[in-house]
Amino acid sequence: MKAKISTEHIQIEETNLVLKTDLERHNLPNFVLKQRMELKSYIRVHPEFLTSLEPVLVDKGPLVVSMMARAGRKAEVGPMAAVAGTISQLSMGFMVKNGAKYVVVDNGGDIAVKTNRDVVIGLYAGESSLSGEVGFKIKREKTPMGICTSSGTVGHSISFGRADSVTVFADEASTADALATSIANSARGNLDRDAVQNCLERAEDFKEHFRGVMAVVGESAGTVGKIPKLVQTDRKVVLGDLFDV
Repeated sequence: MKAKISTEHIQIEETNLVLKTDLERHNLPNFVLKQRMELKSYIRVHPEFLTSLEPVLVDKGPLVVSMMARAGRKAEVGPMAAVAGTISQLSMGFMVKNGAKYVVVDNGGDIAVKTNRDVVIGLYAGESSLSGEVGFKIKREKTPMGICTSSGTVGHSISFGRADSVTVFADEASTADALATSIANSARGNLDRDAVQNCLERAEDFKEHFRGVMAVVGESAGTVGKIPKLVQTDRKVVLGDLFDV
């Protein structure tokens, strides 16, 4: 018999997590609060960590800060580009350490997943016809995995491009988050296919850091590397929606 999977919403200031797990008891809210407090304390002393759009070197800092800085350096962006994915990744690690066999942490579309069964995670790409119609089949043996999306047309995150979505699959959600931002910034060009091509060319610069990338601009889409299998969904889903297959 499969373990029951529960869904919880955890909101702490700007952090808005959707947690799906088989672990009945945990203390994730306090763990997330601790990560946020450590990050905010570091920023008070190093305000450039919050505002820089370029990579920042960190000589000594808490784990959440070090992970964000490392991801920013890999993707050639500021460390805050990795904040959501890093919180997801740390939260997933916390749950696994406490005994979870199935855990998906979705922090506003930046997802960390470690499961003992295959799942499908939906694609949300703004007004594109692909949005909500297809999903990525995540095989359990391929997890843990980070799945993060950046968009220039959806949400409030800073993006200098016009991608409906750039989704990055990587070993770590912190890295996937920063890379998604960096690659989506290159979604420029009058034609949708040109914007997609520019994203893919930018992604080539980071191939050693990800498993696969999918870029969507309007009705044009393209991939680099190896993305999970795309499957037709039988209901409207958005990125982060998840169901067993």
